[in-house]
Amino acid sequence: MSVPKFDFSHLSPPERLRLLEELWDSLAEEDIELTPEQTAELEARRERLERDGPAGRPWRDVLGEPEQQGG
Repeated sequence: MSVPKFDFSHLSPPERLRLLEELWDSLAEEDIELTPEQTAELEARRERLERDGPAGRPWRDVLGEPEQQGG
């Protein structure tokens, strides 16, 4: 395991997550290089969305439903 250039050991897990989010948000779209496989997958998903429309449901709708018991 490599040693990080910066010592984050003094940060709590929530603080590390906030830092991670801030670092991720600081990147511009053009800063992120995708592999050919990732690009192909994104294109396939875009095409499927355009063809079939959204497949999910709003989370507010789902939260209002009672939990179903398995069995």
